[in-house]
Amino acid sequence: APSRPLRPTGGSMSVVEHVREMAAAGLHSNVRLLSGLLLTMSGNNPELFSPSQKYQLLVYHADSLFHDKEYRNAVSKYTMALQQKKALSKTSKVRPSTGNAASTPQSQCLPSEIEVKYKMAECYTMLKQDKDAIAILDGIPSRQRTPKINMMLANLYKKAGQERSSVTSYKEVLRQCPLALDAILGLLSLSVKGAEVASMTINIIQSIPNLDWLSVWIKAYAFVHTGDNTRAINTICSLEKKSLLRDNVDLLGSLADLYFRAGDNKNSILKFEQAQMLDPYLIKGMDVYGYLLAREGRLEDVENLGCRLFNISDQHAEPWVVSGCHSFYSKRYSRALYLGAKAIQLNSNSVQALLLKGAALRNMGRVQEAIIHFREAIRLAPCRLDCYEGLIECYLASNSIREAMVMANNVYKTLGANAQTLTLLATVCLEDPVTQEKAKTLLDKALTQRPDYIKAVVKKAELLSREQKYEDGIALLRNALANQSDCVLHRILGDFLVAVNEYQEAMDQYSIALSLDPNDQKSLEGLQKMEKEESPTDATQEEDVDDMEGSGEEGDLEGSDSEAAQWADQEQWFGMQ
Repeated sequence: APSRPLRPTGGSMSVVEHVREMAAAGLHSNVRLLSGLLLTMSGNNPELFSPSQKYQLLVYHADSLFHDKEYRNAVSKYTMALQQKKALSKTSKVRPSTGNAASTPQSQCLPSEIEVKYKMAECYTMLKQDKDAIAILDGIPSRQRTPKINMMLANLYKKAGQERSSVTSYKEVLRQCPLALDAILGLLSLSVKGAEVASMTINIIQSIPNLDWLSVWIKAYAFVHTGDNTRAINTICSLEKKSLLRDNVDLLGSLADLYFRAGDNKNSILKFEQAQMLDPYLIKGMDVYGYLLAREGRLEDVENLGCRLFNISDQHAEPWVVSGCHSFYSKRYSRALYLGAKAIQLNSNSVQALLLKGAALRNMGRVQEAIIHFREAIRLAPCRLDCYEGLIECYLASNSIREAMVMANNVYKTLGANAQTLTLLATVCLEDPVTQEKAKTLLDKALTQRPDYIKAVVKKAELLSREQKYEDGIALLRNALANQSDCVLHRILGDFLVAVNEYQEAMDQYSIALSLDPNDQKSLEGLQKMEKEESPTDATQEEDVDDMEGSGEEGDLEGSDSEAAQWADQEQWFGMQ
C-alpha cells in the first residue's frame, strides 16, 4: 500500500504536534526516542513530513540530546535543522500562501531560529569552543538579539579579550533589562566608570520603591574593581548595616574576599564563617576560605570543609581547590597539582585553582610552568596582590631579581602605595645587597600605615636578624603580638629570644606557635634544639635518633608523593576523602 503522509484525520493532533507537546511538558527522554524513530521514517520516505515538520523534529530531537549533555551530537542536529529552515524559507517564498488557514498556526508554532542558534552557542561553550560560539551569535543581526544572547556574547567577548565588543553587549543587556546586576559587574570589571554605569539604572531606581541601595551597591563594586579595597569595604559595610540588606550572603562573601585582598585574614575568616552559617550550601568563595584555613595550619578544618563541599557539588572548582590546599600544606605537591588541574578543567576562570597549581609547580621545581599559571591568574584578577606575589616568588626562585624588581615596581605603581605593595617591593629589595637600605625604608613606611600587618613584621624581623639587632626585633614582635596571635610571629620571637639567651621564654613562644599550628616544622625544630641544650649528656644519642627520624620523614613524604602520582594516573577523583 502506498504510504500516506502522517497527517491528522478529522480534528486530531499530528504526530509532530504530539512530539511538541511532550517537549513542552519536559518529557525529554520520550521525545528523544519518538523523534529519532520519526526522523528515520522521514529519511526512508522524504514525502512523509512537510519541510516545516522536519525542521521541528530536528530541533526537538537536538533539544533532547542537549538535555542529555550530548553537546556534539546536539550541534550536528541543530545544524541540520537550520539547513532545513533555510530550505523552508526558500520554498515558502516561492509558493505564495494559498490562503489556507491551516498553514498559519503551523508557522506560529515553529521553534525560533534565534533560540536554536543560542542553544548551539551553549553547546559550543560546553565543548570549550568559544570561537564557534561567538561566530554563531555574531551572525544574529543586533536588532534580533535577545538579552540572554547579548549577555552570553558579552561574557564570551570578555573571555576572548575583546573588551570593546564586550562593553557594547553588556550595555545592550542593561538597555533591555536595567536591573541585570551581573551585567553591571561585567561593565565595572572592564573599567567602565561607576558613574556611567549608575546613569544607566537611574530611572529604574527612582521609579521603584526600596531600590535606593542600588546606587551604593554599584559604587561599592566600582571600588572593588579599581582595587580600592578600603573604600570598597567601607561602602559594603554601610550597605550591610542597612536593616533591609543585613545578613545578605553575597555581600558577606564580597566583604570576606575584600578583607582577604587587603591582607586582613582574621576578618576575612570571620565573614566567611558568618556567610556559611547563613547558607550551609554556599560554594562561592569557599576556595579562598579553605586556603586561609590551610595557611593557618587548621588542616583538619580544611579536610572537613572539602568533604562538605564535595557533598554539595563536585562539578564546581571550589571543593577540588580546598582539597588541593589540604594536600599542598601537607607537602603532597603532586597531589595538589592534580587537584588544581582538575579544578581548572571545571572552571578555567578559577583564580584560586591557578594559584594552587602554580604554587605546586613552583615547589616541585617546575618554575617556568608555574610562571605561566601566575600570569594567567594576574590576567583574570589584576587587582589581587597574591597573584603578583606568586609570580615574584617564582622570579626570585629562579634568580631573576631584575624581573622581580620590575614586576614589584609595576604593582606598586598600579595598586598604589599601601602596606601590602610596600612590603612586596621590600621583599624583592631584601634579595639584593645594594637595596637593603631601600627595603628598610619601605618596611618602615608599611608598618607606619599598618603596624599589625604580619608580612611586613616578618620581613622587618628578617632584616633586624641580619643586622643582629635582636632587642629591636623582640620589641617589634611583642608589639605586633599585642593584638593578634600568629604562629610565624611567635616562632620568630622564639628565635630572637634564643639569640639573647632567654631560653625559658623562647620555649614558651615555640610552644604557643605549635599550639597554633601543630605542623609548623621550624617551631618544632626550635623546641627540639632547646630540649637538646637542656640535656647535653644525651645529645649525641639524640642526634642519631634525630637523623633517623629526619630521613624517615623524608621517606614518608616521597612515598606520599609517588603514591599521589600513581593516584593521579588512575584519576580516582573520588578516592579523596
